[in-house]
Amino acid sequence: MAGRYDPLTRTAIRGGRTTVPPAPTTGTPPPGTGAAPGTPSAAAGTGTGTTKATAPGPRTRTWTPPGPLDLGLVLGPLRRGPADPTFRTTPGTVWRATRTPAGPATLRVARDGAGPGVTATAWGPGADWILDGLPELLGAADDPAAFVPRHRLVHASHRRRPGLRLTRTGLVLESLIPTVLEQKVTADEAYRAWRRLVRQYGEPAPGQAPSQAPDLYVMPDPRTWALIPSWDWHKAGVDAKRSATIVRAARHAARLEEAAAMELPAATARLEAIPGIGPWTSSETLQRSNGAADAVTTGDLHLPGIIGYALAGDRDADDAAMLELLAPYAGQRHRAARLVLLAGAAPPRRAPRMPRGDIGKL
Repeated sequence: MAGRYDPLTRTAIRGGRTTVPPAPTTGTPPPGTGAAPGTPSAAAGTGTGTTKATAPGPRTRTWTPPGPLDLGLVLGPLRRGPADPTFRTTPGTVWRATRTPAGPATLRVARDGAGPGVTATAWGPGADWILDGLPELLGAADDPAAFVPRHRLVHASHRRRPGLRLTRTGLVLESLIPTVLEQKVTADEAYRAWRRLVRQYGEPAPGQAPSQAPDLYVMPDPRTWALIPSWDWHKAGVDAKRSATIVRAARHAARLEEAAAMELPAATARLEAIPGIGPWTSSETLQRSNGAADAVTTGDLHLPGIIGYALAGDRDADDAAMLELLAPYAGQRHRAARLVLLAGAAPPRRAPRMPRGDIGKL
């Protein structure tokens, strides 16, 4: 868990953010960090990073949420599989590598001791941007009080998870691309493709120490996504339809990122204007980028059956039946669906799992 900074060290507090200038050293960053010359290579507060005068040190911000907060539940949807190269967890701490409008950034979020506060430390050119958006990332723009449970199972799930808030990253492409990779394939296939492409075409996350957050990568920028050759898409197991959708999205990245500031109907229309992006993809994206509490996922292979079984005993429910069951939660349908999923009330499996494919071996 992230510790407090020693008050005897040199610090400067501006606008609720603490900057700790690392002590100048000689030598090179520790092997394997991937840090560029002049980038801090150790955690904030250690004072052991190699820096240049023009390289900003780690930035720190402490924020107290307005109510209970469960870091795992809030930030968990941003993780794409157990070996996501952009996301790591250590006991009591969440690490995240991201590409902001200001540049790459590494973010470490941890509970501030035993109190209700949260301490976040960020490295890289996008450090200020990611810390400015920390409250919304941790659900400050969400309003859990607006949710009223209408079913016994939902009420019980809601009561057991008072720290559930809906994250809002403000970054559309970051959520859109891995969601497109998940279209009509198993989760394992999608996670494998994401890992391979991010490691191959992304860049090492800035400022990380290998003993704290090993092997974090920032996803590629839009131009790099658009220039990935067809054979590398194939090796990653991504068919031509999904890769073409990602390339089109990357070429319109600026317009798509504007959707992060739009209301849900307008944001949905903006995303779905790109061929290959339908209701399933737009909903899954906006749930993360916009914190859209009403962006219920339709077109999913399993979700209607899970919702139908949990709320009405109907494992064969379709999208229409699911939407009817979720109608009492208008404005909060995504939250209601997530609480149902967290309750674990899935119908018994009647068939083997879908076999995993790998077109990269063809």
